[in-house]
Amino acid sequence: MPKKWYILQFKPNAHNQAVKNLNQQNFKTFLPLHDTSSKNSSRFRSAFRPLFPGYMFISFDVEEIGWEKINTTYGVSRLVTFNSKLPSVPSIIIDSLLMRCDLSGKLLPAKEFKKGNKVKLVKGPFINFIATIESYETDKRIWILIEFMGRQSKIQTSSDCIQVSG
Repeated sequence: MPKKWYILQFKPNAHNQAVKNLNQQNFKTFLPLHDTSSKNSSRFRSAFRPLFPGYMFISFDVEEIGWEKINTTYGVSRLVTFNSKLPSVPSIIIDSLLMRCDLSGKLLPAKEFKKGNKVKLVKGPFINFIATIESYETDKRIWILIEFMGRQSKIQTSSDCIQVSG
């Protein structure tokens, strides 16, 4: 039976330990990461965090490996089951995520921005604000319109600071 992808829940702040320990046991893991910004006192800090907080993907042949081995791995909380059944993740979802990530699992910025696209700011002082692309010249020169203090302001940003809003 071919290897399929499953969802694994890791313990709080233990994603790096879980990945390391599972890889040492020859499991293939996929932990998509995205760049986040947070304010710490008067400074903004940028860090890569799991795209799905608390969860990652693991690939294995369910006929070959017992669940106990995975569930008892240091850093792992459990494999996600529904009614005691282990559902696999459709490969199209994993393939789509893999195509949007680099080799280390970091989510790459969307390449195609167009005038009028709604975007969410993911870095800087306007983090989590929704804006509209006014003009797009290069990855480093994108003008957006943002609603701030009751009026629209035009701001220049780069592609790594925004993501297309769903």
